[in-house]
Amino acid sequence: MAERKTAEQIMKKKAVIRAEIERKMPKAQADALWRQATERLAAIMARYADLPEGLRPHTDARIFPSAAIYLTARERLGQKAAYGIIEDAAVALTGDTAKKLAKLLRLPGMRSLFIRIWDPLTRKIFGPNNGFKNVFYPKVKGAFRMDVIGCPYFRYFTELGCPELTKIFCENDDRVYGNLPGIAFERTGTLGKGAERCDFCIRKV
Repeated sequence: MAERKTAEQIMKKKAVIRAEIERKMPKAQADALWRQATERLAAIMARYADLPEGLRPHTDARIFPSAAIYLTARERLGQKAAYGIIEDAAVALTGDTAKKLAKLLRLPGMRSLFIRIWDPLTRKIFGPNNGFKNVFYPKVKGAFRMDVIGCPYFRYFTELGCPELTKIFCENDDRVYGNLPGIAFERTGTLGKGAERCDFCIRKV
């Protein structure tokens, strides 16, 4: 079993969010906000100390620190500014990921491989052991289809009092997969936006 990282260790990896905060306030105030958010993250992690290990790549790396930073920033800056901090950081991070993925998919054979790995990858990272509930559809050549009907992002952001953050992570999928060469990403709704499920369809075009 991997040793769980501390709140301080996790926050050190959130430099992009920290940079967004420093755009909104002087460094001394940003430092104080960051310390408070780190303390809040530690408290959240203690509250959920018994979560299965498979959940932690989602909760500890993304959900809990985003919630801790957002809730702390919301108290100091208001909801609109706090939401903007998390959203702008997500846009920056996913934009870089999308560029790297697009470059990779221009290589021969990579589009077919990209589609094929979705099924095993999803079951490993976004499956029941990771807190998700899924509906997997029969395999079709050149396409992958799945619905998420239970999502830890929606669950824990809601429990922590910031369900609105779920939308940012829903939109990360669109930002990463929505404009890839030779690949179509199709979706009609997400749990975070009020739908009954998050539907995924990735296919070659």
